[in-house]
Order: sequence, then structure tokens, then C-alpha cells
Amino acid sequence: MKSACHHVAISVLALAWIQPALAASDGEAEADDRKGDIIVTGTLPANESASATGLVLTLRETPQSLTIIDRARLDDFALKNVNDVLDQVVGVNVERAETDRTQYNSRGFDITNFQVDGIGLPFISGIQFGDLDTVLWDRVEAIRGANAIMTGVGNPSATINYVRKRPTEEFRASGSVMVGSRNELRFEGDVSGPLDAAGKVTARLIYAHDNYDGWLAFNHVNRNVYGAILSWKVTSRLTATVGYTQQDNHADGVLWGALPLTYTDGTQIDLPRSTTTSAPWTFWNVTDKTAFGELAYDFGGGWQAKGVFTYRKFKELAKLLYAYNYPDRDTGLGVAGSSGIYPSDYDSYLGDFYASGPFHLFGREHRLAFGLSTSRRDGKEWEDFSEDEIEYPALEDWGKVVIAEPSYPGPYLAAETSDWLTRAYGAAHLDIADPLKLVVGASAIWLKTSGSSYEVDQTRKNSRISPYAGMVLDLSKNVSFYASYTNIYNPQSEAGLDRRRLDPAEGTSIEGGIKSEWFDGRLYASAALFRSKQRGLAEYAGTFDDGKDYYDAIDVTARGFEIELAGHVTDNWTISGGYTGLQVKDEQGAPARIYVPRRSFKFATTYRMPQLNDLQLGAQLRWQSAVHFADPYVQAFGIVTGDVIVTQKNYAVLDLMAGLRPIDHVRATVNLRNVTNTKYLGGLMWGQGFYAEPRSVFVSIGLDF
Repeated sequence: MKSACHHVAISVLALAWIQPALAASDGEAEADDRKGDIIVTGTLPANESASATGLVLTLRETPQSLTIIDRARLDDFALKNVNDVLDQVVGVNVERAETDRTQYNSRGFDITNFQVDGIGLPFISGIQFGDLDTVLWDRVEAIRGANAIMTGVGNPSATINYVRKRPTEEFRASGSVMVGSRNELRFEGDVSGPLDAAGKVTARLIYAHDNYDGWLAFNHVNRNVYGAILSWKVTSRLTATVGYTQQDNHADGVLWGALPLTYTDGTQIDLPRSTTTSAPWTFWNVTDKTAFGELAYDFGGGWQAKGVFTYRKFKELAKLLYAYNYPDRDTGLGVAGSSGIYPSDYDSYLGDFYASGPFHLFGREHRLAFGLSTSRRDGKEWEDFSEDEIEYPALEDWGKVVIAEPSYPGPYLAAETSDWLTRAYGAAHLDIADPLKLVVGASAIWLKTSGSSYEVDQTRKNSRISPYAGMVLDLSKNVSFYASYTNIYNPQSEAGLDRRRLDPAEGTSIEGGIKSEWFDGRLYASAALFRSKQRGLAEYAGTFDDGKDYYDAIDVTARGFEIELAGHVTDNWTISGGYTGLQVKDEQGAPARIYVPRRSFKFATTYRMPQLNDLQLGAQLRWQSAVHFADPYVQAFGIVTGDVIVTQKNYAVLDLMAGLRPIDHVRATVNLRNVTNTKYLGGLMWGQGFYAEPRSVFVSIGLDF
């Protein structure tokens, strides 16, 4: 931590040094209607969020690390799915272990909480199924560290909150066509505005279609996204909103698991980027439907209340092929396969009531927020596992020779579970003195699960209270010191060696640092130290003879620092990005979760020249240090002894963009991804991996009115 403190101190001094130098150019810039905003990772409409505490606070008032990526950033860099978005968020890592199941981590631990407008259940098994399109979202918020108040359960990693596009009071319409590498063709449409002369009823319709070939052999994706939201201002104080969204993600030639990374002699394999263990008859189809209703009431005097009911239907049907064992170095043979058909069906019901407003005490105004939520999720999963023997051809023929489709005996119900989660939460923003503000709160949860999953009894009944305490002390007009503490509770579905479900993990999160604003709040900078700890965390330990995984419960501590800078340097020049340094160790002090990068750097910038047809140039760069995986199973082939260490060396990926308006209401944009064509594995989390996307180009033409 001494090294981390040293880095943070240097960063704060550097920010103080560059501020006077940049102020000169800022003073020469023309004022516009965004001048009072803090612009974070793009041109945001405001500098506020309630994602961390339930209280609407500015970034500087929030005693946690918070990053916001706005609609402009999504459009500028063609960030079409959430994996592309989260790749660019400081302190967040995307683990692409398979083509259609993605996992995420931050501060050493898995991210399991993803929400829409601050409401949601943890992911099914902590996994995103299919590529989640971004066309529905106005912005994406990432709250790093434990988020006990607004989630109640999870890891001290991060919570990702997707903020919906909403109907607008003025008529707006936009559409775009994109063509790109690997036969991509994408359409988007977005229409919003009033439906009556008085403007009391407004609506928004959204659609996107994306069709493209993957860079892996046999892989193809066809995705359709629909969204409709209707808002009615019933009275001057009461607003009713209803909405429906649906995403159909159909993928062929998919990976279940990925490439083996070593030969039987322990030598790491280097393969062409298009290499796959899949076959053209495999597929993974996901349908995700959500309907919601919302009532919001303004009591006056700053007090507001909102009730939201959400229903989500998640269905998938997948025919999958999995490769196991290791190829012989001389012949390329020795890898076998297994296949199965896996339908699943999940229904989620979520109700949330929330109220907030100011109150006065000891001559000062404070703010209070509190709520009650309840949710239920019922899930069924079927398995239709083939008993046919599958042999892979020689390694050099993978992706060229089609493996024959096996037969399937018929499905059986492998998992049937129900989860109930009830939360009561509250937080207060206390104005103790002009320079000192406190945030205190707590979340109480009651959790119950019944059913079984793949022969593991899932029954549990738990309750916990998670406190939250934070403070922000203004050191000057521009700089504040902040600190926060919370704990969080993580029920786990993984089974141990005894085939019994592991006990819940319990985590704590401590964070402190400096937050600052410059140039009338248009540039935001922060430097943070953090420590997160998990007790009893599930860590993969092996696989039973029947193919089911088992886990150990370990204690893991993550320490590190983050530096982030985002906003406007001038009216036309934006910057955003930061650096993360991390240590992750087990209870013996040995490195743990070594597939998580220990250092990462992310930076993006755009520069606009209004006098040249609104020409805009931009670049985004991400770099991460080497990651590893200790594979204990290669030694079973009798050639090597001990664990084999698989390594993905450090790498950097550079993206470029350029856009302009040739005529009014028309914008043309070119995006070039992975300019240097860097070759790297998308993750080592499970000891298998596949190569990430090579160089690609996208050209889009957009209309807006």
C-alpha cells in the first residue's frame, strides 16, 4: 500500500499542476449550455446519480468511485453491446470465456449485480447470456466497491446500472445504417415525442437489428431489439409510465468452453484467431423480455415517491459442443468432445417502493431516502446430454473439418429453483457543516431459496443487515477528501467437494481518496485507495467424474488504487480514463485469482471542429498487464509434473473514430477497432480461452431530426 499511496499522491499533485495550464485554454473557449455540468466519459445531461446510495448526489458528493458512460460515448465509438462498453470502464474487466456467456470482475471479484434504473436481481450464476445491446440505454453507470444499500447482495466488486431511454417532451427522431467487417449490417431507429397537443402523454419507440459473422469459424449472430415506453402526466404531480423491451439474440457456431491452451507436454499452443472447437450445428438462442409499470408522485417541498413493478421473462435454448483433454504436440490428436441441448426458462417479479426528500435538523437541511423492495425468481433448466463419443480431428483441422452432430436421448429437468429476496433500505445525506457531509444508511435483506440444481440442494434461508457510512470533506473550492465503509452478503450457488451448497460469502469494502472538479465543474478527477475482502468465497477446485464442478471456500483480500479523469478540457475536447493497480491474495498471502489483471489503463478522447462540418476525431486505448492460469490437470498425461502456468502477456488495444456532418441532419462516422491488430486471448478464467476480435472497421450513416 505504500506504493499505492505514492502513486495517488503523485496523481493529485499532477492534477493540481495541470489545472492552471489548462485554465488558459478554458478561458478562451466559448460558453455553451453545458458549461455548468460535470461531463463524465462523454457529454452527460447532468453530474448526478442515485446508483450508489439511493440519494441523488453529484459525483463529488458520492463517497464511492462512480463512472458514467453517456449516450454520446456509446454512439461516437459504436459501443453496440455491453461487453464493448465495460471494456472501457476504469477498473472493470470483461472475461470472454465463451462466445455467449460473459463474466465480469472489478477490484478482484466477480460482478454479479446488473440493474435497470437501479432495480434488478443478481445475474443467473453471475453470467451475461448473449450480447446485451445498448440501443435501449441512455447511459451506463458503474459503481465500484460494495453496493449494499441498493443491492443488498453481491460481491465488493461493482454494480452496473443501465439507465433507460425515456420519452421526451419534444419530438425527436433518429435512425442509422451501419456496415462493417465480416458482413455486418446494423439498423437502428429511435422516435420520441408527445402524442397529444398538451404534451401530457409522451412515447418512445426503439428498434435495432444487427446481423454479422463472427471471426471464429462457423460463428454468426442475428439480433433484434425492441423497446416501447409510454408516459402519462396524469396530474401536475402524478406521472404514470409503462414500458416493454425485448431482445432476441440468435447465435450459431457458438463456443461452450473454448480452446485448450496447452499440449499434453505443457507447451502453450499458438493457433490462428479463427480457430474454434465448435460446429455449425451448434446454437445459443436467448430471448429476454421485460415489462414494467411505474407511478411517480411529487409531494412538493422536494419530496417524491415512486413505485415500480417489473416482470422479466428470460428463455434460452442451446445446442452445445464442449472440448476437453489436451492435444498431443506431434499429432494434434487426443481431444474429445461432449454435447447437450439445454433449454431454460426464468420468470422474475420485482416490486420496489422508494421515497426521498429533504428534512431540517439543527438549522441545516439534510436529505433522506428509503425504500422497500421484494422480488421472486422462478427458474427451470433442462438437460439433454448426448452419450455419443465425439473425437476431434488433428488440431490444424479445427474449424475446417465439421464434427458430426450426435444423437440425444431426450431432456430431463436438471434444475428447478425459486428465490425470494426482500430488502428494506435507507440512507441519509447529513449536512454537518459547510465543508463536511456524511452519508449513513443500511440495507436489511431476507433471502429464501428452494429447489435443487444438478443434484445440489439449493435450500437456504438467510437474513443480514449491511451498514453503510461515508463522508466527504471539502478541502477547498475544487478538492474534497472522501471515505466510505460497507459490507455485503453474497449467497452462493456453487457446491463443495461434498456436493453441498457452500455457505454464503461475506465481504467488506473500504475506500478513501480525493475527488475534485475543475473549470466550473466541467472536468472531474479522482484518486482512490481501496481494500475489499471476501470470506468463504467460492473458488473453482475441480470437476467430478460426471462433469460437474466443485469449489473450495477461501478468504481473499484485494487492495489497490484507482486514478480517474473525465470531462471537458475545452468546449470541444473531451477526455476520460484512468489507471488501476491491484493486489489479490488468499489467507496465506499468496496471489489469488491470477486470471484477473493486476494493472490496467483505459483512456479515451474526442476533439470536435465545428467549423469543418462538425468534424470529430477520437481514440480510445486500453491496456492490461499479463494474466495467468495455473492448470493442474495437464500432469495427468504423465509428461509434466506440477501445475502448468498458462499466460496471456500484457497487451494494448487501440480504437480510432472520425465523424462529420456533410449536410444538416446527416452524420457519417467511421470506427476502426484494434488498429494494430493485436492478437490476445479474451480471458483465462476457466483455463480455456479463445482469441479476441481482430482489426475491424464500421461505417455508419445517421439521420436525426
